[in-house]
Amino acid sequence: MLKPKVAVILGAIFNLLGVFFMGTAVASTTASIVNIGVGQDALITLGAAQLSIVIWAVSAWRYGIPTSESHALIAGLMGAGISLNGFDAFNWQSFQKVLIGLVISSVVGFGLGYLATKLTEFICRRKNRRKTENFFSVGQVVSASLMAFSHGAQDGQKFMGVFFLALTIGGVYSFNADGTMTVPFWIMLICSVLMAVGTSVGGYKIIKSLGIDMVKLEKYQGFSAEVVASGSMIAATLFGIPLSTTNTKATAMMGAGASRSIGNVNWTIAKDMIIAWILTFPACLILGYLSASLFRWIL
Repeated sequence: MLKPKVAVILGAIFNLLGVFFMGTAVASTTASIVNIGVGQDALITLGAAQLSIVIWAVSAWRYGIPTSESHALIAGLMGAGISLNGFDAFNWQSFQKVLIGLVISSVVGFGLGYLATKLTEFICRRKNRRKTENFFSVGQVVSASLMAFSHGAQDGQKFMGVFFLALTIGGVYSFNADGTMTVPFWIMLICSVLMAVGTSVGGYKIIKSLGIDMVKLEKYQGFSAEVVASGSMIAATLFGIPLSTTNTKATAMMGAGASRSIGNVNWTIAKDMIIAWILTFPACLILGYLSASLFRWIL
């Protein structure tokens, strides 16, 4: 078992690596969710959307509540887009991928966590307990690193997409003819470093909520949950599907915990998290709309 400080540092390193080595498909989807045009109004609108996300995310972090920054980002962009161009701002094809990601991160995450844990129990049912404990002790370091890598690949790309969108609105860059983007190395570097720093600075409260308060997992359960969650995130990344990494990890952990007994999950904590996830989309959509409207009125 890794100490919290070591785990956070390891997570920061693999977050950084994930940004660099998984392409830009999710970034392209994120940047194309709304069409807000170009010029000053578009830049103000995009800036207001980002402010709404920061307000929501920092407020949740303050109380140690894991929320979906992915949903916050998308909802903030949508709310800001509505304030400028109405529902014509939506790219419904990209939004369909968001809905697919919502199903994967919520329902599929729980189911795969449950099934993977049951499968691990079946495979190891006649194995020496001490040997399996040693195996999963090492295995969890590997699976946790893979989880951090897939997290960086997903969330890093989302913010790369927004970064690139801002520069496109400002006329610095443009999308390729097929609607994809070629992200410059310096944008990837900035996003990866900032994600690594954010993980190392703000990870402890979220670790406590997920890994201690919500559900206590045996080593093999944690390994199973991390493998299926990271696998789902990597697959979604390759297909350009933005999903909530927080939801995917948390629901996989719930499924792993529930595989032995439904009572292994602290459903009071889980309920608070689920409520926060449900509130994220409408709250950030409204915040994005109001912030963008206010900023354009002031400026």
